[in-house]
Amino acid sequence: MLKDYLSVQSVVVCLAIVGLGLSAACKQEAGSMPAPPVAQVEVVTVQTQTIPDEPEFIGQAEASRPVEIRSQVTGILKAVLYPEGRDVKKGDRLYQIDPIPFKATAASVKAKIAQAEARVVQAKQNLARVKPLLAEQAVSQKDVDDAIAEELSANAALQGAQADLIKVQFDLDNTLITAPITGLIERSRYYEGRLVSAQTDLLTTIHRVDPMYVVVNVPETFILKRRRDIEAKRITHPGAYQLRGRLTFMDGTVYPQEGVLDLLEPGLRTETSSRQTRITFPNPKRTLLPGQFVKVRFTGDTKTDAILIPQRAVLQGPQGSFVFVVNRDEMVEIRDVAAADWKGDQWLIDKGLTSGDRVVVNGLMKIGPGAPVKAVPWVPANASVAEQALSTPH
Repeated sequence: MLKDYLSVQSVVVCLAIVGLGLSAACKQEAGSMPAPPVAQVEVVTVQTQTIPDEPEFIGQAEASRPVEIRSQVTGILKAVLYPEGRDVKKGDRLYQIDPIPFKATAASVKAKIAQAEARVVQAKQNLARVKPLLAEQAVSQKDVDDAIAEELSANAALQGAQADLIKVQFDLDNTLITAPITGLIERSRYYEGRLVSAQTDLLTTIHRVDPMYVVVNVPETFILKRRRDIEAKRITHPGAYQLRGRLTFMDGTVYPQEGVLDLLEPGLRTETSSRQTRITFPNPKRTLLPGQFVKVRFTGDTKTDAILIPQRAVLQGPQGSFVFVVNRDEMVEIRDVAAADWKGDQWLIDKGLTSGDRVVVNGLMKIGPGAPVKAVPWVPANASVAEQALSTPH
């Protein structure tokens, strides 16, 4: 019995000793645990620079000369002479109005001219005959005056008939309608057999598509801000008519030709509160079409003291955009920023950063406000091998 009791006591003592040993070992291990390592982040150092300032707007292409084709005379449309929807050249035949009635009128007027010419000859001969007789008192003064009046009347009738012939010949010539410009012609709105009224019925339209106009409505808010930036010398502006335009189609294709700003409307359009601007683009290959929507980027202005940072560095929070900045104490702080526009893969920052600030680009998920960090330079993925070697910490 005593032997069993001593055995149990021995086991309890051994367990207690083991428990104390483990507790001491755990306390010793907990006391010697090292502090967590400082997170390493990649940063860019903010530097101001002068960059092109190229605002972009949506514009719509239109023909530089849309010319409406109407008949100068009233008559029956006899023939449509052009292929619809094709290019036509200046002078190409488009329509033929039935010329027969006009030829008949011209023949009638020519007959009247012949009659008037005969009357003039007769009047001159009569006057030449009576004038000498007045000196011999064989005729009265009234007879001479009547002969003079008859000659004047005959000449007036001849001039009137000649004027009628000019009008009739004009109408006859205009029974053949030709293209006044070179361009792209629409389908015909009227066909053979239709009575066409002079100056009233629109037959078709020719669009001069080389060059082409692109019309842009610039918002009033942008105009006011741009004016403030120019006055504050944040923007260098060479003058409106020194600006150029670069065009991008809606599928992202870049148009190879550069345009020239050639019209700036003097006032705002009340219905849109915008100012209409027109850029002229060469269009030799008929790539631009009337009515097409495109993106237009204005070039020529420059922005001074601009700040660009990678887009990935800008985060969005409940209050707007912000970035993480490493301060002089190598601690992280939050900085609210105003991102105005993007340039490639970078944001243009209007407010919130100054030259020399270190902005975190990589390692954003490992940090928070007030966290100590180790900042190393960020190297873009497309940087050269030499740049990467210089930026790699040793």
